[in-house]
Amino acid sequence: MTKISRIHPLDLHEIRSIIAISLDLEDLASCARVSQDWKDSFTPQLYNSVVFSRHGLSVESFERNKHFVQHLAIETSYFAELPSTSAKDQIISSVIANLNLVTLDLFYNSIGPRAQALFEALKTNSTLTTLKLQGNSIGSNEVQALSEALKINSTLTTLYLDNNSIGDNGAQALSEALKTNATLTNLNLSGNSIGPNGAQALSEALKTNSTLTTLDLGNESRAEMGTEDGGTNSIGPNGAQALSEALKANSTLTTLNLDTNSIGDNGAQALSEALKTNSTLTTLDLYKNSIGDNGTQALSEAIKINSTLITLNLGMNSIGDNGAQALSEAIKTFDSDHVEDFDLGRNSIGDNGAQALSEAIKTNSTLTTLELWSNSIGDNGAQALSEAIKINSTLTTLDLYGNSFGDNGAQALSEALRANSTVLLA
Repeated sequence: MTKISRIHPLDLHEIRSIIAISLDLEDLASCARVSQDWKDSFTPQLYNSVVFSRHGLSVESFERNKHFVQHLAIETSYFAELPSTSAKDQIISSVIANLNLVTLDLFYNSIGPRAQALFEALKTNSTLTTLKLQGNSIGSNEVQALSEALKINSTLTTLYLDNNSIGDNGAQALSEALKTNATLTNLNLSGNSIGPNGAQALSEALKTNSTLTTLDLGNESRAEMGTEDGGTNSIGPNGAQALSEALKANSTLTTLNLDTNSIGDNGAQALSEALKTNSTLTTLDLYKNSIGDNGTQALSEAIKINSTLITLNLGMNSIGDNGAQALSEAIKTFDSDHVEDFDLGRNSIGDNGAQALSEAIKTNSTLTTLELWSNSIGDNGAQALSEAIKINSTLTTLDLYGNSFGDNGAQALSEALRANSTVLLA
């Protein structure tokens, strides 16, 4: 009789490797110490994702195991406290030499000119897909080197350069790369002192580029970080006009962030013309752009026609009750292919604007999120919105934070929420 040999599942390398994926670092380290076989199974996952921090992995340990490292981040505090310039250079050199990295995060490390060596390595790298270089004192000279690399590199898909100082010259250099690069899909240039000329150059690239889906030219990330790094983008109405022409030709961009760029009514009107024909953009952020009645009217007409835009941020503009009335007329026309997420926060729409929007909400069947925070809405506006909430069947989030209604308005909203349990009031 043949004796059947029984193998325990944990004796199989394939099983141990699958288990390794679900373990935290402490458990991985414990398993790697069990035996040589277990070390072979658990070490790759142990070093798959590495963070250089004050109390984390040593450079020596990284060097021994860097062939396992696919995701690497260097914390700001760690890099800043390295004892010498040569120590910092050593870290960057070691990172560059790793040919297995998929993501590299150098968030706020002020690497400055050291970036040139990194960009030179990108020319031959065939694994890196995400590079995060926010707040790294990168200027137009370094970006020129990056541009040359992007003309050759065929794997990088996501690039964060927000809160640097590339300026118009840097934007122009990147534009030349975007004309030929066929892999980059996400580009963040927020807070980079880019003006109308830089926007014009990027617009020319967008007319021919067929892979970029997200472009961030805003400034909000500087505010969120509370940083003085980089500089404020200010493309103005001329920059918005140039981008408008690009949007008429481009068929891949889905997200465009232009927050805090002083585009004004003229810029909003130009973008509105593009929205009438563009069929790919789904998210447009125009937060804090000094858009008044004329710009709002133009955008209202555009979103009646556009059937792809899903998210529109018009927060902190100068829309007022007249602008709210125009937008309400547009919202009344929405069918299944129109804006679902609307931010109209801090626009002084008051009770009249809230009442106009309420009439639209009663018949609208697409809007899921409406932000009306800090809009001087009193009891009358709150009561009008309450009546709309009772009838509407699609709205899930209504943000009324920071308005001025009192007990009567609050009571009306409370009753509406009891009648419609799908709405979350923020």
